[in-house]
Amino acid sequence: MFFTMNSNKMFFMFILFFSTLISISSNSWFGCWIGLEINLLSFIPLINNSNNILSSEASLKYFLVQSIASINLLFCVIFKMILMKNFEMNNFLMIMINSSLLMKMGSAPFHFWFPNIVEGLSWFNNFILMTWQKITPIILLSYYLNKNFLIIIIIMNSIIGAVGGLTQTSLRKLMAFSSINNLSWMISSMMISENLWMFYFFFYSFMISIMCFLFYFLNMFFINQLFFININFLIKLSLLINFLSLGGLPPFIGFFPKWIVINFLLNNNLYFLTFIMIMMSLIMLFFYIRILYSSFMFNYLKLKWMKIFVKNKMMYLINLLSFISISGMILSTFLFI
Repeated sequence: MFFTMNSNKMFFMFILFFSTLISISSNSWFGCWIGLEINLLSFIPLINNSNNILSSEASLKYFLVQSIASINLLFCVIFKMILMKNFEMNNFLMIMINSSLLMKMGSAPFHFWFPNIVEGLSWFNNFILMTWQKITPIILLSYYLNKNFLIIIIIMNSIIGAVGGLTQTSLRKLMAFSSINNLSWMISSMMISENLWMFYFFFYSFMISIMCFLFYFLNMFFINQLFFININFLIKLSLLINFLSLGGLPPFIGFFPKWIVINFLLNNNLYFLTFIMIMMSLIMLFFYIRILYSSFMFNYLKLKWMKIFVKNKMMYLINLLSFISISGMILSTFLFI
């Protein structure tokens, strides 16, 4: 099994799922806010672990940051109802509501909490934080957005996600900055179409889930473990495919949604934004390839007593899913013929 859960945690997972449905199906901002609060209160018991100081600290930080964002959102919603006729104030409140939702999803420049909290969580909780916890804020953002403000946010996400990951040695923080960079693509797709965002989000969740599965089974948290531990060559190849797919390199499946988003951005004459996002993706690929180069080339550092034997049947499934990633170029080619 990927993780072990007792009945209490299953209950909180159930509440987490339904809190998202409450928010995205609500017809008022108060209903959305209530759904966000239920989501917050159901996620904290999942990440809190009394036996781990880091997770307890992460749960407290997460509570404080999300509470500040929720208070700001509620304050802005109340003021919006009072001052709806004043256009200038309404425009300011639009930016403030957008900022609150961006803080909730860990977007730059409100990302200060995201890498620190990720460092204290397990791989499964990281997977939830990087995927499911972004659904509600992004959908709410699509209801009430300021396009010019979001273009600046997209550029910041793209640059900070790429540059911030260059100096990281922790795999969890590396995945956090990768998530921030991918958030720029998600917000771009959300500005164009909600269906396009769902399409990109599906592929992103697929790639992140494989990475979290792999790191969980191999018990890896730092980059140096990739070349100090004696890992099966097939697993290293699986890591290679998934890292390059996450970076959006053709012919892997991660390139497929990015190619579609680039096409739509160019059709909307957002040439400068597209250029920035592509350049930052190249930086992401640079530090992914740097990690993989070390993993494949430093074989002389293998230690016999650190050899890992992975006999779990789930590893066969992960390897299969990894090699499905190679089909990305075939899908892309047939779609645009």
